[in-house]
Amino acid sequence: MSNGTPVLDTLADMTAASVDRNSLSPREFMLARLAALIAVDAPPMSYMANAPALQESGLTAHEIQGVMIAVAPVVGAPRVMAAGGHILRALGIAIAVTDAEAEEQTSMP
Repeated sequence: MSNGTPVLDTLADMTAASVDRNSLSPREFMLARLAALIAVDAPPMSYMANAPALQESGLTAHEIQGVMIAVAPVVGAPRVMAAGGHILRALGIAIAVTDAEAEEQTSMP
């Protein structure tokens, strides 16, 4: 564990243990994780942290909407609407980071 990032290191360790010990396929795992993020009203950064695994699992935007619809009766409309906003903010952050990285690379001699 790095001395500079104990919280991030702990979160990474917890996630790795969860991945290693589950019996679900990567796709099922991310469906469950997405539903949990919506249920706990996770902030945009939580969605962004899970974006690479969501993409690798092959989930589509249509399927993510399906999860939102499936959990709506359990977690409520405001929570699902908030999740939509958080997902869009996370996407915006990811695009901004990608654009900044691309600009940095093109400005290098």
